Amino acid sequence: MKIATYNVNGVNGRLPVLLRWLQEAGPDIVCLQELKSPDERFPAQPIRELGYDAIWQGQKSWNGVAILSRVGEIHETRRGLPGDPDDRHSRYIEAAVNGILIGALYLPNGNPRPGPKFDYKLRWFERLIEHARGLIETGLPVMLAGDFNVMPTDLDVYKPERWLDDALFAPDVRAAYSRLLDQGWTDTLRSVHPGETIYTFWDYFRNAYARNAGLRIDHLLLSPALSDRLLDAQVDHHVRGWEKTSDHAPVWIELADKA
Repeated sequence: MKIATYNVNGVNGRLPVLLRWLQEAGPDIVCLQELKSPDERFPAQPIRELGYDAIWQGQKSWNGVAILSRVGEIHETRRGLPGDPDDRHSRYIEAAVNGILIGALYLPNGNPRPGPKFDYKLRWFERLIEHARGLIETGLPVMLAGDFNVMPTDLDVYKPERWLDDALFAPDVRAAYSRLLDQGWTDTLRSVHPGETIYTFWDYFRNAYARNAGLRIDHLLLSPALSDRLLDAQVDHHVRGWEKTSDHAPVWIELADKA
């Protein structure tokens, strides 16, 4: 089974790119982020025509997350993280799909730092850590997938010295990601590619993609009950080179069938 995450940076504006990639790559399940679309404008029909059911939580102009599946019904279990009833950002949706519980997320960017946006990012991360602990404790096969907006180590960022003041590379943000992994989650890309420079995002400016001046901020994490099924993890980096594409590339993993 092939499961992917992809920050589309506007699902309607990038729809031709999304549909082209879905046809080319054929993932079974996909988590999308940064829809930038209200619920009523989510392009369910063209996605359905490719064989995918979908659930989504949109938001006008900003945020938005979705889960697509062509391997079975999507049973939604949650939308929005617990812990802050006043948080109206569309950043988390969770569902059971084909025997796996999937949390699709778009963690706040947090810039500028310091400031209220960075404070919100840290609070959101703490809520994620708390919720993820409960998911681990269920013993179920669980995956957290999405744009985490964090480069965990120096290996995950081009010229890390230039990012020391950025919210995506702040010590307390990286420490939060490390505490999340310490619960028992497997960082799939890093597990398959230890010590390798591998990116998932390239800025639109300064010819970043051509220079491979990128960041690794899109992650797929597996719970202990699922990690032994991991066969592969890759980035479809060529999609970043297409016309009118997102500044992220799709990231995917392949899982063995359940024994």
